[in-house]
Amino acid sequence: MSIYRTPRAERVRAQGNFELYAWFFMRVSGLVLLFIAVFHLLYMHLYARVETIDYAWVVQRWSHPGWRLYDWLLLTFALSHGTNGVRTVIDDYVPRGLANVVCKWTAFGLALFFFVMGTQVILTTKVPAAALALLRLVV
Repeated sequence: MSIYRTPRAERVRAQGNFELYAWFFMRVSGLVLLFIAVFHLLYMHLYARVETIDYAWVVQRWSHPGWRLYDWLLLTFALSHGTNGVRTVIDDYVPRGLANVVCKWTAFGLALFFFVMGTQVILTTKVPAAALALLRLVV
């Protein structure tokens, strides 16, 4: 029984470890998202009740910095996980060349736009003094 081996000259060498890190990131971010997103759904739909959520409710919730951090982590992980997935789909279905580059830059540009806008909203939303006073009473 003989084993066929490809000659050394024909072997393809990997160029860097980016795909390995992207693959690993998808697994880790997917696991983190599983916990963050399930908690988000359970909290928003079972505890808070959807019909009570409005701008005032969100601002009052964001009076605690932990909720802002939580929402920012949800934004960051979901957006980066989704963007990496779109990058993979583009590599699979769009042939190499200009179309591939344009599609990737469009996806990355949209992701950056939504990340900057989401971060701006989370960081710059003003919390009324009444909500801060209520937080001091509770904590």
